[in-house]
Amino acid sequence: MTGLLRPIPYRATLRIYEPITSFNEEERSRYEKLSANPDSYLAEDRQTLIRTILGVAPKIAEDGVHIFEQNSVKYISPWKSAIRTLRAYESFKNEIPQSLLPYFVPNSLANAISAQSDLIEYTTPYALEETWMIPPRWFALFNNNERTQGAINSIPFVYYRAAIKDAIDRCRFSHNSVVNAFGNGPIEQEIENLLLWLESFHPDSIVELDYGGLAYYLEKSLLDAGERGLIDDSSVDDLQNSLAGLASGDGTQAGIGYERLIKRWRRLATIEQSM
Repeated sequence: MTGLLRPIPYRATLRIYEPITSFNEEERSRYEKLSANPDSYLAEDRQTLIRTILGVAPKIAEDGVHIFEQNSVKYISPWKSAIRTLRAYESFKNEIPQSLLPYFVPNSLANAISAQSDLIEYTTPYALEETWMIPPRWFALFNNNERTQGAINSIPFVYYRAAIKDAIDRCRFSHNSVVNAFGNGPIEQEIENLLLWLESFHPDSIVELDYGGLAYYLEKSLLDAGERGLIDDSSVDDLQNSLAGLASGDGTQAGIGYERLIKRWRRLATIEQSM
């Protein structure tokens, strides 16, 4: 993790790292020549900003990767930036009236993106992203002892890493708890989609929740609220307690845990609105 505030400081990422042995021979040969680089996160953000500012249509091609090693195993998380851009565009396009779309995306760029949209169906992104918040379902994938927290050059960082097998088990528990408590619906569907995404990767993969630049804003928010900063961030524990309450039929426990979690992250919305 870098000691500089990210170029896109309001983005958090849920990222998959697959073992290098899971890639095909051509990809493995390329990745074996690369070493872990803490600045890869900055480089990825810069590429995204350049594409956004210049209005450049994404092209399906190899770009950068994030790398880390654990127990002598090299893990790789390809950026797949173009696929993520295409998915974001499709989501945005479906959320606004079509008559307004040209005001946000020029027709030439929209046509170039749409020409590649069929590729979304056949390529799974290695990362999911959210801005100004972290979806509660992401916290369900981790335990607090999988957390790494610190600061470099006074810039705080937080990330969790879990074996994907554990993350999948926790996601299933989360899904079952929600279905048993509330039945099928939008929240249950979001958790199921997350489970399907996790299950599409190698069973020896690592799942990472990276707060990104939100660590900086959350630290400030917690300090302003009279707390000790990120050391008082109990988001994973709060979500796990809420799920335990749902599973046992204890609505009070479920509500307390969830409200603590939402209240903490709701404060960041005030920062977004002030900008």
